[in-house]
Amino acid sequence: MNAVGRGVWEVVSAGRSLVVDADATLQTRWETIAPHLPGVLPGRLRAGTGPQTVRLPAGTSGGDTRRLLNAHLHLLHLSHATLCVHAVAVQRAADGHVALLLGGHGAGKTLVALALVRRGWRVLAGDVALVECPPAGERPRVLGGTAAFLARRGPARRWFPGLGLAPGGGDRVDLNVPAGLWEPLRPGPGRLVSVAAVVDVDGDPAAGTGAVEVLDEHTAATVWWRASGHLLERLLDGSAVVLRQLEDPAAAALRLERVREVAGAMRLHSVWGAPEAIAGRIEDVARTNGPAQSAEVS
Repeated sequence: MNAVGRGVWEVVSAGRSLVVDADATLQTRWETIAPHLPGVLPGRLRAGTGPQTVRLPAGTSGGDTRRLLNAHLHLLHLSHATLCVHAVAVQRAADGHVALLLGGHGAGKTLVALALVRRGWRVLAGDVALVECPPAGERPRVLGGTAAFLARRGPARRWFPGLGLAPGGGDRVDLNVPAGLWEPLRPGPGRLVSVAAVVDVDGDPAAGTGAVEVLDEHTAATVWWRASGHLLERLLDGSAVVLRQLEDPAAAALRLERVREVAGAMRLHSVWGAPEAIAGRIEDVARTNGPAQSAEVS
């Protein structure tokens, strides 16, 4: 670390390195920032080596530090044919099937994931999943994701009283902390996706078995496009910089190419209903997709 209170660190995400020049506060804030960076495993922030790739302005707040790092991780992974997708990823321990749950804020991704957890699934990504685009003829792979698994306290208590969440406290609760639901993925070939679905939770417990449909490829590509730009759709509190501007036309064209590859490699389902009903539908789709073919290097 130099005399003016700055340092150079290496942020490792799914085995890929981002070298960061930042205030010394990055190190002290690391434990709260790291769970919100996709593919970053728990552990100390280590000193950086090699050419500098990112320089954070002096005095950057903790929130803006997280947003800037995520935007640069978006670009790093994009250069490796990997999308940072706004999705919860879960895997069924019994057979290795992996489901990607897409949807906007408040759509119910976490609630559906909790319903799947009750059926023997584990969380691989709590909010942003690293989805590697496939070679021709293969399905996408999940390389990792964010460790934070945030739920709105009210709906989580309503649908899943067995979690034992207290009524007080903030509106959001990280379920990875009290429940330990997250399963970190070590750098390696990742896990093949069996089913991808856009979920929409109906708040009526009497929603029944819900409904499922397959989206056409154009609509599916649009959904993937929006979900894969999630980390850029953020405003900074202390700067006029718009994160979207970090993705130049060449990078945007590359992301569009990757999005079309993913949309063409597998069907995207739209599933509506109560959390348990959606979980059942997702298991049905996974079952019809045949046996899982997942791999991970520990």
